[in-house]
Amino acid sequence: MSDYDIVIVGGGAAGIATASSLLKRRFWLNIAVIEPKEEHYYQPGWTMVGAGIFNIDETIRTQESVMPDAVDLIKDEVTTFDPDNNRVNLKSGGSVSYKSMVVAPGLKLNLGAVEGLEEALGKNGVTSNYIRECAPYTWECVQNFKGGKAIFTQPPLPFKCAGAPQKAMYLSCDEWLKKGVLADTDVEFCNAGPALFGVADYIPPLMEWVEKYDATLSFGHNLVAVDGERKVATFAVTDGDGNVSRVEKQFDMLHVCPPQCALDFIADSPLAAETGFLAVDINTLQSTKYPNIFGAGDTVATLNAKTAAAARKQAVVVAENLLAQMDGEELGSLYEGYGSCPLTVSKSRIILAEFGYGGKIMPTFPNWVNNTFKATRRAWVLKADILPHVYWNYMLKGRELFAASKKNESEHH
Repeated sequence: MSDYDIVIVGGGAAGIATASSLLKRRFWLNIAVIEPKEEHYYQPGWTMVGAGIFNIDETIRTQESVMPDAVDLIKDEVTTFDPDNNRVNLKSGGSVSYKSMVVAPGLKLNLGAVEGLEEALGKNGVTSNYIRECAPYTWECVQNFKGGKAIFTQPPLPFKCAGAPQKAMYLSCDEWLKKGVLADTDVEFCNAGPALFGVADYIPPLMEWVEKYDATLSFGHNLVAVDGERKVATFAVTDGDGNVSRVEKQFDMLHVCPPQCALDFIADSPLAAETGFLAVDINTLQSTKYPNIFGAGDTVATLNAKTAAAARKQAVVVAENLLAQMDGEELGSLYEGYGSCPLTVSKSRIILAEFGYGGKIMPTFPNWVNNTFKATRRAWVLKADILPHVYWNYMLKGRELFAASKKNESEHH
């Protein structure tokens, strides 16, 4: 006898949205969400905290307050999976069994991959909007900056929100431009990858802002060490022939996007792909190893941008396909890799990048509402005023605004 019909590992954006989507379809389901954290974060807001637009408190609620009433919240950590026996083992020593499971615990900020980073953060001008405690410090650094060298880093993929490392740069530059500080500032974007953005169509409109802020783009630059006291960042720099050398750069402010990887208990489990992330079919989000297991959010080994917008779409696909699997039916819902990066190029304009697998452009709105390749005020209003409301009051509550799944055409009903 199973403890639960469905166990959801993780009470973040993907886990709660999936729980709500399942209950919307079958309110009588017996569901448990396993989540150790007391607080739930609206992480897309942290870019705005780092620019002084949101207060950090606006992005935090208690875990209990966002959990659907009908689920059991188990405040514990999963240590190991036992999928052959439909069971998860908990840190407290107990275990929970299930008929179906959704794995959605997010990913790990791998601070240890950059020597000295953990010790350096939060002082000496070293900051990161990816860390709750540091996002307000980013704004402090930006306000106190009087000119000098400002470096913004981007690690190799995968990491959350493909646009966030450069968003921090644009918003900082916009503030410095208004204050007359930018003329005395050397801004450099050190990107481990080969291009400004992964979807080529968005590069020309972004370049206009790079040029406006007179920022230097340095590709093939991967941050490997930080010395906060000396204000030195060390990069492994790969040249065109693939040769790697170490280069030290002095800074007055350093905004870091930390390297990211799968959580240890996922990577070490029988559910993992070679990358350490959860092995799933990229369209149905069903585990490639166990048919009664599905994955959603940042933990899945899919090639989409890891964003809250992706989780919003994935939750619906997982809910529909998990119930179909329970009923012994074909999995009829497809996830097409949708992700969204509202690229905040200034404090009043955003390029709303929306795309799926293979860089396919997937705009939510027609061009007359919002031109997807232009920085618009409408997209800013969406990011600053509308999306937080959509997150708390729609996505987490199973109200699936703009989240319908694509149906598998091969099905005949």
